[in-house]
Amino acid sequence: MNKQAWEKLHEELAGKGVTLVAVSKKKPASDIKELYDLGQRHFGENYVQELVEKQAVLPQDIRWHYIGHLQSNKVKEIASFVYLIHAVDSFKLLVEINKQALKNNRTIDVLLQLHIADEETKFGMDEKEILSLLDYYEAQKESLKNVRICGLMGMSTFTDDQEKVRAEFIRMRNFFNLLAGTSFLGQPQFAICSMGMSADYQLAIEEGSTLVRIGRMLFGSRG
Repeated sequence: MNKQAWEKLHEELAGKGVTLVAVSKKKPASDIKELYDLGQRHFGENYVQELVEKQAVLPQDIRWHYIGHLQSNKVKEIASFVYLIHAVDSFKLLVEINKQALKNNRTIDVLLQLHIADEETKFGMDEKEILSLLDYYEAQKESLKNVRICGLMGMSTFTDDQEKVRAEFIRMRNFFNLLAGTSFLGQPQFAICSMGMSADYQLAIEEGSTLVRIGRMLFGSRG
């Protein structure tokens, strides 16, 4: 765990209204506890079983972000404690999150994943699919009171072409702003534009990111 990197990031993001999520997948609970002891509270995991195991042994005030692709049948395993689910990519998943949140007497915050990268291997919806999902949501929102849409998440193309990455971030920010101005999403909770990781977080912040997901800078490579 890189204490100096965390201190640099913490100072860099202070006052900018940007949340730092430390991506701790495949790293031991001891590494997470070290960062927690410095003051970090938001941590992101990609795998359900790993998240469940870590949550059980680490401080209970950690705000756990599930940032990986989430299968509907796995939602129940994290519904009792997850702070934010980043990658909702279907109405079916949104309904299941609401169902499991209701069972746990909670409201779970989520982000809709916008596919902005060239790689087909990355998950997410395009703008038209998100608008269709939101139409379903609007029509059924009285039965979906235990799930709250709080913004968008996107992952840029893995490339050294910074202008390409910037264009993808601009596309996401513009769509985020469009949704934030709609009648049913123009609410205070629709405020998270999650984009930017270790290689491109500064560019993401320049283009309007309010949450960055940083792993390698803080924890090193995962082998």
